[in-house]
Amino acid sequence: MRIRVSRTGGFASIPRDGEVETSGRADAAEWEALAEAALGAGRGGPPAGVPDGFRYRITVGDRTVDCADPRLTQEQRALISRVLKEGA
Repeated sequence: MRIRVSRTGGFASIPRDGEVETSGRADAAEWEALAEAALGAGRGGPPAGVPDGFRYRITVGDRTVDCADPRLTQEQRALISRVLKEGA
């Protein structure tokens, strides 16, 4: 499973992307469960953010959800952090 996170916005408006391929990883089940939880918490339509806040696009396979600070779920925040850290 390919998990991709794109971050835009923020004070400096510097985009950041990360991608993790879970196939063959010992912790693949953990990544996939977190990704499913993050996608499940997504809402339809563009996210309501705050001025100079970050906006995120989480893509898992062919499914995508958009979200924004400060209205991230715990699962979205954890997945975003892990993907941007490991997949940079």
